[in-house]
Amino acid sequence: MLELELRNLVEEVQERHAESQMIELKAAHEGCPTRLYDTLSSFSNQNDGGILLFGIDESRGFEVVGVYDVQDLMKHVGEQCNQMHPKVRAVFTDCSIAGRHVVSAEIPAQDVADRPCFYEGRGRYKGSYVRVGDADELMTEYEIYSYEAFRRKYEDELRVVERAEIEDLDRDSLLRYELALKEGRPHLAGLSEAKILDLMSVVREGKPTLAGVILFSLYPQAFFPQLGIIATRIPGVRAGDVGTDAERFIDNARLEGTLGDQLSGAVAFVRKNIRVTTKISESTGERTDVPQYPIEAVRELILNALIHRDYSIHTQGMPIQLQIFDDRLTVTNPGGLYGRLSVDQLGKIQPDTRNPVIANAMEILGLTENRYSGIPTVRRLTAEHGLPDPVFENARGEFRATLRLKTSEKTTAVDVHDTTSTVKRKRMLKSERRSALLEFCRIPRTRQEITDFLALAGVPYTMNNYVLPLVAEGRLRLGVPDKPRSRHQTYQTV
Repeated sequence: MLELELRNLVEEVQERHAESQMIELKAAHEGCPTRLYDTLSSFSNQNDGGILLFGIDESRGFEVVGVYDVQDLMKHVGEQCNQMHPKVRAVFTDCSIAGRHVVSAEIPAQDVADRPCFYEGRGRYKGSYVRVGDADELMTEYEIYSYEAFRRKYEDELRVVERAEIEDLDRDSLLRYELALKEGRPHLAGLSEAKILDLMSVVREGKPTLAGVILFSLYPQAFFPQLGIIATRIPGVRAGDVGTDAERFIDNARLEGTLGDQLSGAVAFVRKNIRVTTKISESTGERTDVPQYPIEAVRELILNALIHRDYSIHTQGMPIQLQIFDDRLTVTNPGGLYGRLSVDQLGKIQPDTRNPVIANAMEILGLTENRYSGIPTVRRLTAEHGLPDPVFENARGEFRATLRLKTSEKTTAVDVHDTTSTVKRKRMLKSERRSALLEFCRIPRTRQEITDFLALAGVPYTMNNYVLPLVAEGRLRLGVPDKPRSRHQTYQTV
């Protein structure tokens, strides 16, 4: 960072009156802060890293107070960086503002294969942090596991199911799979069925694997009760809304069976619970039924969830959630994006595959192409259908895909941690920010999510200048109307 960039950053922070996802302030005018480990860890564990800014006192209205000693500060910060695992290599810059020195320490992101970065004095499970808004939060056991699973290439789909026997697998399904597998693969033709099932990881050590069970078992939920799909049609635009007769769900179902059964069941549930418009061609008189959402796009999202969800012991008690609201359809699966893949790379690069055996088997069974074309297909179909772009969100421990109905404004996928989008939002006019906020809040959002999205000032500034005026105008509604100041409050576009 150049000195000019540091001065501009200080001005921006003072204007916003807030820390952020990537900026942590420390006064440091009386000495070096002694506990930087949490922030060093959280910045190292996020894709864009972060910046520690010394010499600004938040408690004094973000006044530049200067650091006590530039060289000594750098030395002590460096010592704390060396107590991290892997070691953190901060890049320092200092400048003088009104005769007082401000120092920045840029903390680079650690490679995903080296995460989590943690403070050695507290160990991996008590010293690993993640950045959430402007706070450092202790990583969950699952978040730590997900990094280790990628680094060590854990094969959760291939773990042996001790309770299961080969006799629990459906013979007809196995035969169809074997015939499809041998087609075009002459080298497999001479192998026995037992050998083929072992080579394809359907069976290991004489026992079915998890992949074998959920692909070919007569009833997979006998072994994994929650490895299914919970599908609901909700009468409103947020969970908890009720219908005219106080019903919580217009329709709901637990979709079980093999992955193929769950896929067909989920598509059938969506067909049953969305509106279909009939159009008559003026030239030919032919009738065409047009569903609210392109069914092929819905199928791709459900298929992605089934193939790419996390099947580890940490998430085997969590079903996939399929929810149909009045204004959108969401598919949420346990386990965030795998490996180095980020939201803005979806459909653009070939990703690491969490469950390659399941993906390959689904291709052989003719249920998927397995060519990484699913997300581009969803985007193309929604555009052809006249719908807004699909929204993909990678949260802590889960991945959510959302299809929305038509709106007056075009909306693109939003990743609140995407720095390019953040810079663009900072340069918006106030009217543009209001429009973007209303589109962002078509899904219920918290105060912090809105603040991060607009990338302006802190929560109070954002609330007073953007959110509360829209609430007063009746354009945003409260998720908890009887408790306006609730810390669980959400805001959604009317």
